[in-house]
Amino acid sequence: MNIQILGTGCPKCKQLEANAHAAVAELGIEAAVEKITEIDRIMDMGVMVTPALALDGTVKSAGKILTKDQIIAILKGGN
Repeated sequence: MNIQILGTGCPKCKQLEANAHAAVAELGIEAAVEKITEIDRIMDMGVMVTPALALDGTVKSAGKILTKDQIIAILKGGN
């Protein structure tokens, strides 16, 4: 599983990344958390507002900081 954090490195992007790491740790799953900071790659994924979270290349959220629990729900397939 590949979790992608899309953003330029702003505090909101860093918080989303931290929440993603916390969700993975709580679930005890194998997942890579990748930061995508290049604007061209972010736009190629259809994201116009950051931070965004993608799961295996599919954007699940954009423009808000998901909480650890919200990310857990996405990882469990609830969203």
